[in-house]
Amino acid sequence: MAGTQGSGILIGRDTPGRTDVQEFLSGHLADMYATSPADSVHALDHGALSDPAITFWTARQGSELVGCCALKQLQPGQGEIKSMRTAAHARGRGIATLLLAHLLEQARQSGYERLFLETGSQDFFAPARRLYHRHGFVDCPPFAGYALDPNSVFMTRDLR
Repeated sequence: MAGTQGSGILIGRDTPGRTDVQEFLSGHLADMYATSPADSVHALDHGALSDPAITFWTARQGSELVGCCALKQLQPGQGEIKSMRTAAHARGRGIATLLLAHLLEQARQSGYERLFLETGSQDFFAPARRLYHRHGFVDCPPFAGYALDPNSVFMTRDLR
C-alpha cells in the first residue's frame, strides 16, 4: 500500500473487504445507527464501498488501521466524500486532516471540480463539520438524490 505519509501515518488505496477494514467499518455503522435515525444513516458497508465508482483509502500507523475515507464519483467532475472515520482512540491527532488533505489532492489529480458530502446534524458530528468548514466546505442543499433531512448537513467545495 503506497500513499501519502505524515506523522508516521501512511495513507494508501485499500480494499474494503479486508478483515480489519470490515471490522472498522462495522464500528462506523454502529456509531451512525446509535446517533441517527435509521432512515437518516447514509454510511456504506464494505460491500457498497467496493463499488467500482468508489476509491477507498485507509490510514495506518504501522499495521494498525486508524482511519479511512472514500470518494464516490457522482458524475464526471463531481464526487462525494464517503466513510470518513478516525478510530476513537486516535482522534485528536490530526488523522482526519491528513485523510481529507489526501482525498482532496487525489480528487484534484483525478479531474474532480466539485466535491459534496453528507454528515450528521447531531453534536456527535460537530468535529466533522468543523473539519470540513476549516477546509473550505460550505453548506449546500441536498444533492445526488438525498432529501432534505433535519438529521443531515450537506456540504460542497469547489476544487477549481
